[in-house]
Amino acid sequence: MPSPENNSANSSAPFAYDDLDRVIHEKARLGLLTSLMAHPKGLSFADLKQLCALTDGNLSRHLQVLEEAGLIAIEKGYDRNRPQTLCRITERGRERYLDYLKVLERVVRDAASAAKAGSTRDAPSGPASHGLRRLRTA
Repeated sequence: MPSPENNSANSSAPFAYDDLDRVIHEKARLGLLTSLMAHPKGLSFADLKQLCALTDGNLSRHLQVLEEAGLIAIEKGYDRNRPQTLCRITERGRERYLDYLKVLERVVRDAASAAKAGSTRDAPSGPASHGLRRLRTA
């Protein structure tokens, strides 16, 4: 994965965000990884299902994708003779998540700058602006 320093802001397409990690960027997987970052000892399948509001099937599929990418580890075992699935974020998962956040912070900064630039560019100025505002609201 490219480092945040080697980002698309240096290319001819500054808003392409090619270094935004697609595995993490999906809403459910972002929620799962955020939950696991907040609980480094891991969470059970049932806890993740509740925290991220996912069905059993959706949760299973997203956990599979994250495990195949090496971002989480899944341990199956028993708790009081009942099957239990425990999920933990891996060191690689932690690093990729933090890299993802850096890129996402850049996206937010770019969006704020673009919104600010757009609002100042669209705002009329000078003596004629009063008449323009009246026309827009009429």
